[in-house]
Amino acid sequence: MASYLESNQERFLSELLDWLRIPSVSADPKFHGDVLRAAEYLKTRLEEVGIENVELCQTAGNPIVYGEKIIDPSLPTVLVYGHYDVQPADPYELWTSGPFDPVIKDGKIYARGACDDKGQVYMHVKAFEVLMQEGGVPCNVKVMIEGEEEIGSNNLGIFVRENKEKLKADVILISDTGMIANDTPSIEVGLRGLSYHEVEVTGPNRDLHSGLYGGAVANPINILCKMIASLHDENNHITIPGFYDNVDELSAEERAEMAKAPHSDDEFKQSIGLTDIHGEKGYSTPERVSIRPTLDVNGIWGGYTGEGAKTVIASKAYAKISMRLVPHQTSDEITALFQKHFESIAPASVTVKVKPHHGGEPVVTPTDSVAYKAAADAMETTFGKRPIPTRGGGSIPIVAMFKSELGLDTVLLGFGLDSDAIHSPNEHYGVFNFLKGIETIPHFYRNYAAAMVK
Repeated sequence: MASYLESNQERFLSELLDWLRIPSVSADPKFHGDVLRAAEYLKTRLEEVGIENVELCQTAGNPIVYGEKIIDPSLPTVLVYGHYDVQPADPYELWTSGPFDPVIKDGKIYARGACDDKGQVYMHVKAFEVLMQEGGVPCNVKVMIEGEEEIGSNNLGIFVRENKEKLKADVILISDTGMIANDTPSIEVGLRGLSYHEVEVTGPNRDLHSGLYGGAVANPINILCKMIASLHDENNHITIPGFYDNVDELSAEERAEMAKAPHSDDEFKQSIGLTDIHGEKGYSTPERVSIRPTLDVNGIWGGYTGEGAKTVIASKAYAKISMRLVPHQTSDEITALFQKHFESIAPASVTVKVKPHHGGEPVVTPTDSVAYKAAADAMETTFGKRPIPTRGGGSIPIVAMFKSELGLDTVLLGFGLDSDAIHSPNEHYGVFNFLKGIETIPHFYRNYAAAMVK
């Protein structure tokens, strides 16, 4: 006899595709109505599976979808967090199918948000439905899904601080991360923090004719490129004074333990079309993308970029620069260091403005907790092998906020893969991964409830 999941997997996929068709891009105001539609869609689906008291909690920005199923106040409570907003889909011309016209091909769901994070959020909705149909939920569940994660979660902290009683729980469960491979399950136990800035370099008071003024006037684009280039030395170390002062250096033993996770530099290069690897001297590729801080330019522009030629020296040049942080760096500390340094290296021929955007703190979650063991046991049940604890390179700033505001640790039970192209054209999510998440999550609830009520 087929399980409930097996009997309903086509419907589960169809519902997810309907949600992915809604372009809930939080960064672009023209999609605001669609963001609200995505929240309403989720609210309806949560109500259908048996989540109670579902509401759209208004904020100064996009609403937070909240609901709960309290079966016994004496039982433990799991608070599920995720987000329904997605990254912009630009550049559209690089997609092989419409970013908001989801298709399934080669066993993968192609759409913006397929993995990050609609697909992984929807696993929790359907896992709850499976539990309800197969004996009931073994503990209390609260759900909090926001619509501003991709723009910094500006209003989530306010909501959390104002609703601590509503959000009271024993652990946070998040699926917004990944694992090593479909045959190598893993659970992320660390995330990097973030310090994000926009910089503006201004030269002359207007765009100038490059023939009449070239050679006598500082070109803001040239200057900006030189300033950015100076932020790394020949060993790819970041040159900002004090940047590494508080970096948590892992011991040789800890690095050796990390190295046990399977990795191939050749496969890494091939997967993203590179002929060689690049990074901080003295560290492996897995270490560079997890336990080491970084600085990257995320966008740079200025001058004329249209068709044909226009010979100008631009008045202004801009860049967006982000730094990934590791324990025990803080976003406030690094933001201040970056701003001071970037302004100090500007020549007198230009003026510089540094505009800090959102930041977040690095975090390491415990591997000896009841919740972590429940998740590891759940993955072992469904994958047939014990998951490997890993450090993730991305940032989920709210994990540190949940710890400071609610006193709760988080379990990062993600099912994505590095190859899923999140934030890029042709983002996708494996049908296997989506269904495996729905299969695994109920085991987490059962394991956690059983361990907590002993």
